[in-house]
Amino acid sequence: MKGILGKKLGMTQVFTPEGNVIPVTVIEASSNVVLQKKDVENDGYEAIQIGYSDKKAQRATKPEVGHAKKANTTPKRYVREIRGIDLAGYEVGQEVKVDIFAEGEFVDVTGVSKGKGFQGNIKRWGQSRGPMSHGSRYHRRPGSMGSIQANHVLKGKRLPGHMGHETVTIQRLEVIKVDVEHNVLLIKGAIPGPKNGLIKVKESIKK
Repeated sequence: MKGILGKKLGMTQVFTPEGNVIPVTVIEASSNVVLQKKDVENDGYEAIQIGYSDKKAQRATKPEVGHAKKANTTPKRYVREIRGIDLAGYEVGQEVKVDIFAEGEFVDVTGVSKGKGFQGNIKRWGQSRGPMSHGSRYHRRPGSMGSIQANHVLKGKRLPGHMGHETVTIQRLEVIKVDVEHNVLLIKGAIPGPKNGLIKVKESIKK
């Protein structure tokens, strides 16, 4: 297993030699540093902790500054773990670059989806509305709650509420191009989150 952290720059398109158009998402993934190696003896599992995007020291806590200092680097804004990894291939303080991936590989991309705020049941769950005629008095409301003898709504009932801003993983996206010079990955299709959103790219679980 291998992985890297980055930032979503936006979408563009790539043309194949046959003239076909492939929509791609551009992910910038510079300054990835291994902050810590975790092993079974000390932590109960094996993983590496990597950090992306420098953070000003005055905006970091003392533990964050000390933790980054062990890796001889600056505090990082985005820190995540990659499990199921070969620890022998990594050292604390090592820089991880986009060339760990190759064109044609498949990856799983994790990001935080765009927040939609508080939404009604029609937008949030795709429910249908009532008649829009003047006398119906039922247009976009949730409808009957069913039997609520216990004076509460059962957990999981589809009602209006907060929508979006959730951690979402899109699986098996193809790597179209790896630009080592600019530390950029071009990945086929759309990924979660807004422009400049922070992203984790891992080797695909589904081979």
